[in-house]
Amino acid sequence: MIVAIDVQYMGNHAFVGGVVFDNWADAVPKHEYISHVENVGEYEPGYFYKRELPCILKLLNEHRLQPDIIVIDGYVYLDGSSQPGLGKHLFDAVDQSSEIIGVAKRSFSGISSEYEVFRGDSEKPLFITASSKLTDSKAYIKGMHGQFRIPTLLKRADQLCREEAKKHASLSDASDSNSAIG
Repeated sequence: MIVAIDVQYMGNHAFVGGVVFDNWADAVPKHEYISHVENVGEYEPGYFYKRELPCILKLLNEHRLQPDIIVIDGYVYLDGSSQPGLGKHLFDAVDQSSEIIGVAKRSFSGISSEYEVFRGDSEKPLFITASSKLTDSKAYIKGMHGQFRIPTLLKRADQLCREEAKKHASLSDASDSNSAIG
């Protein structure tokens, strides 16, 4: 089982989306999951994992997911090989029971072209880091379904958490309107 996870923040709330699939070329997820996290910590420059890691772990634990591979929006290693990023912290938090592949949209200082993957006709690379063999991880992401830079199922994980955040915002707005009327 492979799960791609993304997180959307709204104030001190986080909405975590996870899509489960079995094969890298799958066009649609086998299952979709959402978790809502309240009282999320503030972003600390250089310590992004402190904010995001509890959100990812909640999704995994709440839905009893035990994937072979977890794909995250971010880096496993900030320098590609040794400086721990979110993915390395996640790898340790799951007792190294799941391989972690980080897919970042922006280059981090010091990341070399060795970590770049170009998909579709895009001239902008994705940056791949992994807890396992880099060449395999790059091939997996390159071979994912979709003709654009962002693979279909990674985009779906992003959409899922964004849609949930919008629903929450709509409900909050409706609740605020109702309390103003009363």
